[in-house]
Amino acid sequence: MKLKNMVAFCTAAAGAGIGHSTARTFAREGASIVITDVHLERCRAVADEIQHDFGVDALAIKCDVTNREDVEAAINRTLKQFDRIDILFNNAGTNRPSQIIDITDEVWDLVVNTSLRGTFYCCRAVLPAMIKQNFGRIVSTTSVAAFRGLKAGHAHYAAAKAGVMAFTRCLAMEAAPYHITANTIAPSFIYNEFIPHIYPQDEIDRMYDEIPYPRKGTPEDIANTVLFLVSQEGEYITGQTICVTGGSWMR
Repeated sequence: MKLKNMVAFCTAAAGAGIGHSTARTFAREGASIVITDVHLERCRAVADEIQHDFGVDALAIKCDVTNREDVEAAINRTLKQFDRIDILFNNAGTNRPSQIIDITDEVWDLVVNTSLRGTFYCCRAVLPAMIKQNFGRIVSTTSVAAFRGLKAGHAHYAAAKAGVMAFTRCLAMEAAPYHITANTIAPSFIYNEFIPHIYPQDEIDRMYDEIPYPRKGTPEDIANTVLFLVSQEGEYITGQTICVTGGSWMR
């Protein structure tokens, strides 16, 4: 019960990957959970599942993080119901692999806006409440792609994730006086059932082949790292990027 009496707001938490697993980990540790995603029915299904499995309050809200009005409405609804937000987990992101010469304006905007603009919107919306309560934990999902040169069509994705890292370091500096920490998690390849709809099989195989650890990463590996950062044990860590990679990227 490391998060008892805390409220966690999670984006992109209604799928099958990192967001869903992290929301369940927060709930297991006693937090009330806000499940947001662009698919309302999936949000409701995950919220019902969490309430059933862990006995905590779980609120489902449809939210497109690239839409400022959606984000602000979701934060305000959360504050109306729970009167506080202790944890913000920015997990929303997307990728449409394409060589730079072929990236359209629409694809660039989709990828960059989902990861970077969405993180900005959520952080800006939640900060007044966290400052008022003199406490907060913010963790955003990035990627080791932000550190690497890649030729597999990830330039827009890498740029967005690097932007989230830089933004988070500035956020950590500004928020620290209010006992608010801000960090990012940089996974290597973490599989979920939607991955084959985004990446071709040869790219999936390439990413797997880069991992030296004898098992592959799971969403639970990321969730456990996020839990450390938002719990009391991670209080003195801020402005950092924690790589969770099985050794495929070391820094």
